[in-house]
Amino acid sequence: MSDVKQVQVTFDCADPREVAQFWKGALGYVDPPVPAGFDSWDAFDASLPEEHRGRAWACQDPDGVGPRLFFQRVPESKSVKNRLHLDVRVGVGLTGGERVTALETEADRLVSLGARRLHLLPADGVDESCLVMQDVEGNEFCLD
Repeated sequence: MSDVKQVQVTFDCADPREVAQFWKGALGYVDPPVPAGFDSWDAFDASLPEEHRGRAWACQDPDGVGPRLFFQRVPESKSVKNRLHLDVRVGVGLTGGERVTALETEADRLVSLGARRLHLLPADGVDESCLVMQDVEGNEFCLD
């Protein structure tokens, strides 16, 4: 039997730092500790060969509970719907109008960080409402 391993969620993107900044604000995440020998991530980035500068960024749950998020620059742009997405759990335990209000309130906050609201999936008698959104580079996620 194998031991459970930590999970990192990786995003392909054009601007890793910008996307990381959004997710830090969305989730309350922080930058990982700066590598030894550097006083900032900017100093570390400046030490890399020019072609590697700005190619990656990461953020993590300050309490170590949630997965680390890693953002890597790729040359191609997003072209289709995500096959995997994050559900940001803001309406846990809420139903009906109270849940929709919580989702809409969080959506407004995330829009101010650069997200885009797509559409509300209303409760259908089996699943509760959720709100489909996109981050600053168009990656879909749900407020659930």
